[in-house]
Amino acid sequence: MIRKYTEADLPAMIDIWNEVVRDGIAFPQEEELDETTGRDFFAAQTYSAVAEDDNGRIVGLYILHPNNVGRCGHICNASYAVRSDVRGLHIGEKLVTDCLCQAESYGYKILQFNAVVASNIHARHLYERLGFVMLGEIPGGFRMKDGHYEDICVYYHKL
Repeated sequence: MIRKYTEADLPAMIDIWNEVVRDGIAFPQEEELDETTGRDFFAAQTYSAVAEDDNGRIVGLYILHPNNVGRCGHICNASYAVRSDVRGLHIGEKLVTDCLCQAESYGYKILQFNAVVASNIHARHLYERLGFVMLGEIPGGFRMKDGHYEDICVYYHKL
């Protein structure tokens, strides 16, 4: 089940977010969240949601927020994270699908991804299957944890 997060979800959300940050292959952030920065970070989003399994365990999340301001304020951006031990179970698909609905409900017209690492083929296939269009690649746009650079892809989806 995908639902809006609550304060009680924050420890699990912070753990999941930090796992992706530590992996160093998908999120641009390098600093991990703690209890204070995590609470502030998730509260600052237009919408933050969690994926809950049948046992009530938080297994994934997403954040939705503006991609820009003013004349481009109708474009939003999102990030997704799924616990490594449950990847491949279509949780990401449920998160993205819910995010598209939430983005539209908040009045956004376009969901744009600025920096999908080209080697993240599972995410790229999911986005393309859900109707996202790749605009192009930025050569060497992402510094991986080991220090080498990989291309990033820019995607968008009209809502």
